[in-house]
Amino acid sequence: MSSLKYWIWLTSKQGLGNIRTIKLIDCLGSPENIYFAGRDDYLDIEGINHADINQLMNKELDSSNKVLAACSEIGCRIITLNDSEYPERLRNIYDPPLLLYIHGSLPVIDDEPVVGVVGTRKCTPYGINAAKNTGYKLSKSGIIVVTGLAEGIDTAASAGALTGGSKTVGVNGSGLDVIFPYKNKQLFKDVARAGAVISEYPPGTPGFKYNFPARNRIISGISLGVAVIEAPQRSGALITAARALEQGRDIFALPGNVDAESNKGSNALLREGAIPFTSADDIIEEYRELFPDKIKIISDEIPVIDLYQNDAGNNEKQKKSIDNTSKVDYIDLGILLDSLDGDEKEIVRSIGGKTADVNEIIHTTGFPAQKVFASLTMLEINGYIKCNNNGKWETIA
Repeated sequence: MSSLKYWIWLTSKQGLGNIRTIKLIDCLGSPENIYFAGRDDYLDIEGINHADINQLMNKELDSSNKVLAACSEIGCRIITLNDSEYPERLRNIYDPPLLLYIHGSLPVIDDEPVVGVVGTRKCTPYGINAAKNTGYKLSKSGIIVVTGLAEGIDTAASAGALTGGSKTVGVNGSGLDVIFPYKNKQLFKDVARAGAVISEYPPGTPGFKYNFPARNRIISGISLGVAVIEAPQRSGALITAARALEQGRDIFALPGNVDAESNKGSNALLREGAIPFTSADDIIEEYRELFPDKIKIISDEIPVIDLYQNDAGNNEKQKKSIDNTSKVDYIDLGILLDSLDGDEKEIVRSIGGKTADVNEIIHTTGFPAQKVFASLTMLEINGYIKCNNNGKWETIA
């Protein structure tokens, strides 16, 4: 554990990026050596600039120790780029994450057939059914399904994979204690129980918008191929497909209605040479000879999968149920405080009936920035607070 704090310290130097950070490790041998190196040592390394050096000269380790304590508290563990458990498939991509935070038991990725399933959040019933069935049949045949655990296609594919019985993997775009969307909390737990949920981000990291394209390279990086089910022309699923192409992975695409916006991106992939599939059998056949002892042929019988009521056919019913029980025109501050506990209660109290920016909240509560960001994310997701046009937080009234 003692060396982990230096890995965490090194990955906190966000301006460096993975490529230059790996170069530092190659030149100096380990994050611990990098930590104890001086300015002159850094100057000798090609590509390391003065801004990088200024970051590296900050030797503060309190944040690293807090991350380690948070990992212990939430029950996740960390593997590094140099650990034998780290998947070789992922290590060999252009910009592998230096650390993986893990909930659950990560399969031995390099020994397993792994397929990523991705698609749009705003999917149709056609896409939902295809994703459920694809996830189920891949899993039932012995293939590990990996998704980003987002709404829509990801959720449906993960639900199908869990029903199929094989291990499954989710890749989070935030810290493992920040679940987004929050309504997928049970899905996160079930995936971690059946396999693993992983992230390159330490606990407390909110789901920043730019985290998700970065996350997509991990989905494709641990997979043999990526199956795209319903993707508009501008979507995260196409970013995953692009990263898969860069990494030399197979790209599968499900044909869809040419008039539907949700299929324009996936249909474009087919025009550009993606492998068409109309059922999981096509994907299974692609890898069966490579993993004869892992992949088995199954019957066409697909069970009804009604877990995690996030699919297109149930959205309206679910929305009405949520609206009827939790949405009100005015949230009284006293009532709101009574409904919360712990960190979130203290943060709402610090905002009070006024507005406050993040720095003010950190100063008032005394909480570390990561904890504040994580709690603000959850409070916003649950509809208790919002960020106004001036970048300040306020309770919703």
